[in-house]
Amino acid sequence: MNKHTTCDIFCNVIDNYGDIGVSWRLARQLANENSLAVRLWVDDLGSFARLCPEADVTSKVQQCRGVEVCLWIKNFPEVQPADLVIEAFGCALPESYVVAMAAQQKSAWINLEYLSAEDWVHGCHGLPSPHSRLPLTKYFFFPGFTKQTGGLLLERGLLARRDTFQNDVAQQRGFWQSIGMEMPSAETLKISLFGYENTALRGLLDAWSGGSQPMLCLVPEGRILPQVGQYFGDAASRVGKAYSQGNLQVRVLPFVEQERYDELLWACDVNFVRGEDSCVRAQWAGKPFVWQIYPQHDAVHWQKLQAFLNLYEASLSTAARQAVQGLWQAWNNAGADGETTSTDSGQAWSAFAAARDELNRHAQNWGQQLVKNNLALNLLDFCQKIGKIRAFKIEGQQT
Repeated sequence: MNKHTTCDIFCNVIDNYGDIGVSWRLARQLANENSLAVRLWVDDLGSFARLCPEADVTSKVQQCRGVEVCLWIKNFPEVQPADLVIEAFGCALPESYVVAMAAQQKSAWINLEYLSAEDWVHGCHGLPSPHSRLPLTKYFFFPGFTKQTGGLLLERGLLARRDTFQNDVAQQRGFWQSIGMEMPSAETLKISLFGYENTALRGLLDAWSGGSQPMLCLVPEGRILPQVGQYFGDAASRVGKAYSQGNLQVRVLPFVEQERYDELLWACDVNFVRGEDSCVRAQWAGKPFVWQIYPQHDAVHWQKLQAFLNLYEASLSTAARQAVQGLWQAWNNAGADGETTSTDSGQAWSAFAAARDELNRHAQNWGQQLVKNNLALNLLDFCQKIGKIRAFKIEGQQT
């Protein structure tokens, strides 16, 4: 493909960084690896600028890292619809844009759905949805973990860069220096903690501080930070703070943009992640991880989480499977009574830590199973098959 193939990605920012994080990552990959001319329409430039610090929050149209970034406003401008139109996570496109698509009759219209491991996704992936009034068809495209889905976002060369980093002491030392720290000792267990508010946090911190192994916990700026401060008696926890108790050290980091977040995951031994984008990045890191899925009031989130666990745990031993289930359940507040106690999460951590050697091997093998199911390439191939984008050569994925 070349720059004559155009793409519009529409993103309505709902949870600060989740939706825009995935949209921005996809936009850059389509532009820089697949040579599409990409416009990213986003309705919250403030959130976008946290992911792309050089962005100008006052500019309605700007170029950022090979992508044209446009402010999505209510009075939408008259523009020519792209060859590929991606409606991220079911956001409603501007009516004038949809009418223009119908008039042109050339766009591939894709509803990029949320990531899911549930079985029903297999039957819905790729399904057409005809417009109720206009001669248009939208197609559902589901990211996922099996060949019956659209796969996961994976940039060319990412895993090679990861392996180089993890085998290069100088690169690792440079990362630690960049966050104002000396490289931790080999016996220190390094943990990244990125999460929503969580009642299970105190139990984890108790287990880490009271354990026999030195522990270092890196906490990027985010929603869980006030609870971290409260644990140490600090009501005004902020970036740059350092805490210690027993065998635990905690360091609060600034908000980490996407490229640096990968390095954080690579540098740590266990990663606690939240939402969709960081969950996928944790899997590419090849390290044991704990996923805090976005909580829903009707507990549907646990069904979604369990669907993923059913896939992820399939080849684990019984002890390791129980350890993963225990900690993930405790961290997602999914105990039998609906709440997790400090004792629950602390005990769950002990079992998880005991299984870490097996979980390390499993994390590497799991990533290799996923590597050939590339979302961006699958998306372009799908649009070619439905006859909306002319044939093009897909380059082999370089991991």
